[in-house]
Amino acid sequence: MNVLLLIIIIVFGVAALLTLVRIVRGPSILDRAVASDVLLTEVICVLGAEMAINHHTRTLPVLLIVAAIGVFGSIAVARFVARRDRQQS
Repeated sequence: MNVLLLIIIIVFGVAALLTLVRIVRGPSILDRAVASDVLLTEVICVLGAEMAINHHTRTLPVLLIVAAIGVFGSIAVARFVARRDRQQS
């Protein structure tokens, strides 16, 4: 295993654990939504770094799917929170 890839995995692994703590602890749904977006971004960064280090593009479709899930998930949470806020007013 490449040393650079190992360092990247360790750094992003620590960041992912801290992000998971924020997802579990909250306190609000918006905090959890932002943390899940950060976690997806970390996954995209790790996959992109792995592609750059190993000089291939095999995981590019996975990157696109993960990015699409992140966008659609953020939109769904924003619509849910906006609808909830309108009902409370």
